[in-house]
Amino acid sequence: MLQRVLLDTDLGMGEPGTEIDDGFALALAVADPAISLELVTTVNGNTDVDTATRLTLQLLDRLGVDVAVARGAAAPLLRDRPRSPEDAEAVLPPNADASGRQVSHAARHLAERVMAEPGELTIVAIGPLTNVALALALEPRLATAVKEVVVMGGVYLGHTNLADMPGEFNFWVDPEAAAMVLSSGAPLRLVGLDVTRQVRLSSGDATRLREDVGSFGSFAADCADGWIDHLRTSSPGDEEAHGSFALHDPLAVAAVTRPELLTWSDAFVTVETATERTRGVAVADLLTSQSPPEPNCRIAVGVDVEAFREHLLGRLGSLHQHP
Repeated sequence: MLQRVLLDTDLGMGEPGTEIDDGFALALAVADPAISLELVTTVNGNTDVDTATRLTLQLLDRLGVDVAVARGAAAPLLRDRPRSPEDAEAVLPPNADASGRQVSHAARHLAERVMAEPGELTIVAIGPLTNVALALALEPRLATAVKEVVVMGGVYLGHTNLADMPGEFNFWVDPEAAAMVLSSGAPLRLVGLDVTRQVRLSSGDATRLREDVGSFGSFAADCADGWIDHLRTSSPGDEEAHGSFALHDPLAVAAVTRPELLTWSDAFVTVETATERTRGVAVADLLTSQSPPEPNCRIAVGVDVEAFREHLLGRLGSLHQHP
């Protein structure tokens, strides 16, 4: 069955050396024949929203795909931006697309699209949840009209082990938005660091991409090698990051059409917003007590690493770049 997807992203992939898993996730959504990608919305997170919008448009153009793109939230609901966008090249004016046409805010786009076709559209959110929370605030009925919301975010069976970022990045950037989405009543599947840390792309995989038939593979391989080099210097204490990187966001996209690649568990999840010491921490009740709460989501608790790797590499390797 064709899955109709609205993808919400803080994409930062522009050239070798930049953060790339959002870009690989977008490419997978384009490459998977079981996905109809109908809208991409952008949000502040890995980079500022204008840069995310520009890079999203550039990547779609590279892939030769004509998909509507809507610029979204420039900052979290209540918090300061997670990082300064001073060095960003903000080439798009607010509320305008690349052609200069005025477009509605991403949250309005999400709400309008879902409400126009109840039960038909899946939102895949691979950045901070600001746009999704705003869409729910604009139209609370979205929670029952959306087919599903698949989120890359949170960590449920462990910790980030980072004092400066106690919650997983997407939840840490905008914990209030994550809390709003989790309490909305929408059908939610959450793909967190527990499983995304297990799926990695290595230098050898990059070589395979470079040798595949699709012309996009060479660009993807260059970006992969550049990101591996970056992680080697930026994360010297993380031995796993020496020679490979985690495929966080592509796994959430794969969950839409290949849910059997993951093991799922019902859970009741809340997100900490009270203090910086616990900002964005996901607290997961796995419903094992005598009187458990009602579940509000399904969380991924396991993954078939090799099957996902073959799925991703096979799809990306078949993509061609626009001349």
